[in-house]
Amino acid sequence: MKRKNIFCIAFLLWALFTGVFAAPVNIQAAEEESEGQTLSDMIAGEDEKAPAVEVGTEGMIPVYGSDIADGIYQVEVESSSSMFRIVEAELTVADGKMSAVITLGGKGYLKLFMGTGQEAVAAKESDYAVYVEDKDGAYTYEIPVEALDMELECTSFSKKKEKWYDHQILFKASSLPKEALLITLPIYEQETVSLEDGEYEIAVDLEGGTGKASIQSPARMTVTKGLATAQITWSSSNYDYMLVSGKKYLPVNTEGNSVFEIPVMVFDSPMPVTADTLAMSTPHEIEYMLTFHMDTVKKDNGNIFMWISLLLLLVILTGAVICGIVVKRRKAAK
Repeated sequence: MKRKNIFCIAFLLWALFTGVFAAPVNIQAAEEESEGQTLSDMIAGEDEKAPAVEVGTEGMIPVYGSDIADGIYQVEVESSSSMFRIVEAELTVADGKMSAVITLGGKGYLKLFMGTGQEAVAAKESDYAVYVEDKDGAYTYEIPVEALDMELECTSFSKKKEKWYDHQILFKASSLPKEALLITLPIYEQETVSLEDGEYEIAVDLEGGTGKASIQSPARMTVTKGLATAQITWSSSNYDYMLVSGKKYLPVNTEGNSVFEIPVMVFDSPMPVTADTLAMSTPHEIEYMLTFHMDTVKKDNGNIFMWISLLLLLVILTGAVICGIVVKRRKAAK
């Protein structure tokens, strides 16, 4: 009887310990597994999203709030997704910080978060930008803006799918009024010209640097399908590369003064460029401004003159040969 009691007590103690300690561990593991599945299911996969496109241009330089005068401005915004179309944006700049109220072209998203979907799932509810209807019933969201001309992660929570959809957006500094900018923006999109394909000459001014360097003007310009390329010849042989709109260009010659072929991004306005010089003890990048004057464009007749000169030379030589033959025949006749 005593043995039975002892056995029963031992069994009860075993059941008690396994029920108290083992069960919570299993429950916790199950809860963690369930939670992991839930978080994963809240983020849309690549196969659920519209095809993405790149925003901005490679090599873009971010423009921060300290580079812009305080005020409220309309600004253009690029989006990587056709399903996340920003139709209007109002940028507010104050004391070096920026925020924007953006208006979407649809009503499919309940809230936005500046970051990825994974970051949004882990964020607090107060970190979300919840939609507010404007006077026309469109959905607007107020979001922080770290910088313009910089790809920003922005995820949106779908009302229908109940998932976060990741996008990239970019606020275009070039869409701000010129008086709003406290810096000179690089130019990323090349201006087209209504000139026929061919060779031209154009007057170009140089500003910046120490004032010791100069460039040849007029410069030779080539137009191909509405885009212009200029040949910049420096007064020095010490320049080893130029930067134009974030891209590097190397000299096209190996002897004499440095010569570069660069795109003409804009006409009749200063175009920022950088030229690296080896004239100092260490290589040094110098900021310059080039201004190409459209009203000075002339067709480059250098090749025409060359062909005319060759033709005249050929006529003279032909005449000389004919004269020689005539003279010989007259002598032979005598």
